[in-house]
Amino acid sequence: MNAIANRRAFLTGTGALTIGMALPLGGAKAGAARRPLAPNAFVRVDHDNSVTIIAKHIEMGQGPSTGVATIIADELDADWAQVEVMFAPANDPLYKNLAFGTMGTGGSSAIAESWMQMRMAGAAARAMLVEAAAKRWGVSVSAVTVSKGVVSSGVNKASFGELVADASKLPVPQNPVLKTPDKFVYIGKTFAKVDSKAKTDGSAMFTMDVRLPGMVHAAVRRPPAFGATVKKVVDGAARAIPGVLDVKPIPSGVAVYARDTWTAQRGAAALEVDWDLAKAETRSSDAMLAEYSAAARTPGKQAEAHGDAAKALAAAAKKIDATYYFPFLAHAPMETMDYVIEKKGEGIAVHAGSQFQVGEMNAICAVAGVPFAKSELVQYYAGGSFGRRATPVMFDGTEAAACARAYGFAAPVKVVASRENDLTGGFYRPMTVHRVQVGLDAAGEISGWDQVVAAKSIMKGTPFEAMGIQNGIDGTMIEGANQYAVRDFRLGQHLMETPVPVLWWRSVGHTTTAFVKETIIDELLTMAGKDLVAGRLALLKEARLKTVLTRVAAMSAFAKPPKKGRAKGIAVHESFGSYVAQVAEISVGADGLPKVHKVWCAVDCGIAVNPDIVRAQMEGGIGYGLGHALYGEITLGEGGQVQQTNFNTYRSLRIGEMPDIEVAIIDSQEKPTGVGEPGVPPIAPAVANAWRKLTGKTVRRLPFAHGDNA
Repeated sequence: MNAIANRRAFLTGTGALTIGMALPLGGAKAGAARRPLAPNAFVRVDHDNSVTIIAKHIEMGQGPSTGVATIIADELDADWAQVEVMFAPANDPLYKNLAFGTMGTGGSSAIAESWMQMRMAGAAARAMLVEAAAKRWGVSVSAVTVSKGVVSSGVNKASFGELVADASKLPVPQNPVLKTPDKFVYIGKTFAKVDSKAKTDGSAMFTMDVRLPGMVHAAVRRPPAFGATVKKVVDGAARAIPGVLDVKPIPSGVAVYARDTWTAQRGAAALEVDWDLAKAETRSSDAMLAEYSAAARTPGKQAEAHGDAAKALAAAAKKIDATYYFPFLAHAPMETMDYVIEKKGEGIAVHAGSQFQVGEMNAICAVAGVPFAKSELVQYYAGGSFGRRATPVMFDGTEAAACARAYGFAAPVKVVASRENDLTGGFYRPMTVHRVQVGLDAAGEISGWDQVVAAKSIMKGTPFEAMGIQNGIDGTMIEGANQYAVRDFRLGQHLMETPVPVLWWRSVGHTTTAFVKETIIDELLTMAGKDLVAGRLALLKEARLKTVLTRVAAMSAFAKPPKKGRAKGIAVHESFGSYVAQVAEISVGADGLPKVHKVWCAVDCGIAVNPDIVRAQMEGGIGYGLGHALYGEITLGEGGQVQQTNFNTYRSLRIGEMPDIEVAIIDSQEKPTGVGEPGVPPIAPAVANAWRKLTGKTVRRLPFAHGDNA
């Protein structure tokens, strides 16, 4: 029995399992003999009384499958027990993200962009069932009610399934009446996630679980420095390993094919490759930081300005001139990038947890040399992403396609990136330097704010460049930098160049801008002798930011002294339309780093479709952000080689280090906004602000473990 079988046997307690099973795609249920009620692409009501929701977003653990099912089930008045969820096929006209214009999950947009679309989908189905019942019973539509999957009028009752045949003959209403929020049954309530059972009993399918008849496994030996290419390969040692089937050069390196993944990876390691470093990044991180820092000391291209920051700073009574350093960060999802590609007729079947379904399939098919129209994406759960599965250049999918094509499509090919490939092969959050000059006038008011950001653009040179760069400004680098009402303000930007591939990392630019904004405002208020909460409230532009700040200050008793040997730090930030404030209570740990005992968090994300998922995302964001703030750093050594290769050198937060977390969700009737990312940005500055109180040391460089701050 293989390792996966053992894991599942343990989870199920039976040892019996089915693996290699593909999830069904959207559309009518397999085997359905009669036409279901299918008023749109998102909901199917079948004769067996089942309700199938077709989810257009990938499920990476963040909960959109449950979210969209909740919204549709509520408007449909279905019984939660009759609802099941399937993944949508790659189809932009039906399933595009309304914010992106193509299928995709990201930017904390899943629930926000589909809120009204899902409500309309559920309401349309409900209206057709109600009309069918009214006709059958000879009553008016207004006399028909629906509750938990039962349609009623007086003594007349019918299940959804009993009405499907009649309802499916009716025209689809274009403007169905939506519920008022006071009528919501599921929205705003906590329900178990629709995938909890499958992920608990081991029946949930990830790409890693895919097994196909005759399948071979491929591993790729990638270059030791970004931008290097293959000059010469000696593969005798690799081919001598029992189980290695073949060795082929591909654009991103050299692929080794074997009977299993472990053998393929050993074969890749055994290759002797002469690399051409002529176009490679050979600078160290320290050398790059020095260049970024020098750039940040010049004005750069002006992204935003009002008032006269230079004049105000020149006249300031007190000033701070600070430079902040943020390293490259890897996403390190627990399931590394993996794909299975098999030839199917004139096209291919791609088995993957795809975050950009249509874009990725287009790119994969182009490399494979097959038509998209003849090909199929079989979508699976994904074991995390944090942005990693959504590379604009579709790197990992096209690498897998290159592996399959180089093997001549002679068998299904499964490509699994090793953890070492994942950490040393990119992509990363950009290394970033901020220089900030701020001043106070004689009255203690902020009299000038000049900030310059230097980083490689995520957008430049990608298919997203036209969308992400306007007038030469990459908005992802500076998002969230200007959330306080400062009269004289300037924000500049330098787009740095390096072959190191960069990518959006959970909460993107907010991870650096929030840190700078919230730590420098803490210093300014302290310097002016002002209260850290009242001072922020006086300057914040958004009322909803003030609400979460006030709430978190109250729930954490921020004004009261903490326990002896501890300190509390506070931070507040808006990202992706959601408003989050956090307080961290810390002490000095045995390792000289902050030990975070508790975090209080207040979040306003509009209507909380499922409060438990909102809390989970805040908790997960805090843990993810805290681990990287304390330990996370990808560095390039001399020659440009990445120095972190696995979790022993790229440290994550350990379970025993997870603080106690208390989350308050602000009651709201605003449309839902995202929660996948907004929990991350405030935690690092909250800890840093507490650290400055506790130790007197101002944090200018992350991670804490780098040593400059401890």
